[in-house]
Amino acid sequence: MIQLTDSAANAVRSAIAGAAQPVGGLRLQVETGGCAGYKYLMGLAPAASPGDIVLERGDLKLFIDPASVPLLRGVTVDFVINLDGAGFTFDNPQSTSSCSCGKSFG
Repeated sequence: MIQLTDSAANAVRSAIAGAAQPVGGLRLQVETGGCAGYKYLMGLAPAASPGDIVLERGDLKLFIDPASVPLLRGVTVDFVINLDGAGFTFDNPQSTSSCSCGKSFG
């Protein structure tokens, strides 16, 4: 359903190791907004929320709210470093459009 590249998984592990509070996993979700219609949101979370789908990717847990599941099906999350900086990218086979920042899709 959702794939994390090795680079993304390592970036999440680093973020968890540096977190000031206990972390249970990575929350991924989609909300209406952004310049292309939907936007990706992600962040460290202490635990899954009631109703969340919990996916395990090796030693990492992903928490996904049920409304986001259809929009995230098949997504690959990567972490890239380039001349513009570093950050997570999303390769979504369902998107028909995206904005230049890569954080919004339609």
